[in-house]
Amino acid sequence: MSLTLYMHPLASFCHKVLIALYENEVTFRPETIDLGDPGSTAALLAKWPVGKIPVLHDGDRERVVPETSVIIEYLQQHYSGPVPLLPEDQDARLEARLWDRVFDLHVSVPMQKIVTDRIRPEGGNDPFGVADARRTLDTAYAMIDTQLAGKRWATGDHFTIADCAAAPGLFFASIVHPFDGGQANLASYFERLLDRPSIARTLSEARPYFSMFPYREAMPDRFLYDGVS
Repeated sequence: MSLTLYMHPLASFCHKVLIALYENEVTFRPETIDLGDPGSTAALLAKWPVGKIPVLHDGDRERVVPETSVIIEYLQQHYSGPVPLLPEDQDARLEARLWDRVFDLHVSVPMQKIVTDRIRPEGGNDPFGVADARRTLDTAYAMIDTQLAGKRWATGDHFTIADCAAAPGLFFASIVHPFDGGQANLASYFERLLDRPSIARTLSEARPYFSMFPYREAMPDRFLYDGVS
């Protein structure tokens, strides 16, 4: 098998790439990385010394591809399928890349700040940083709600890289910092994301690991069991 994805089923940035793979039914081998296991970590570091996941290895081309957005673009270039996640039109492609960055940097990153602060050693918490992360999410939610007016997906009628980024970021962020009740566009979009087969599959595969999530007690029941709506 040519493609190996070094990943963890609970990691939101890994979800982003998994969604892209499943959208186009790309064959790959998942390699789960346990950062608490020196052997598992060594396998990752041998491919990408930064030690961040996900990382894609293409055995046919002997190419290591890190960084989620770059991985998705690489897949489109070399393993394209029926769903072009980066549009051919240059303006549409730029818009998809923009909102990919918005979801990564202004939803997923502050969400992770809130999550990781909960598991810091006693006395090592960063309440100022967490408050700032929550403000960032409030700003992002408002921007996204406005952006989604009249749109089915993040940038229009077509599912793109931006939606691959949106799904995991919004999934975990909605747990640690729920949406404002008046953000109807955002709420409806989130439900469409959850109904997308590639996203439903990704979350179903992650479900056995949800007990490891630091905010597990805040997860709605419908996220914890298959078939619960």
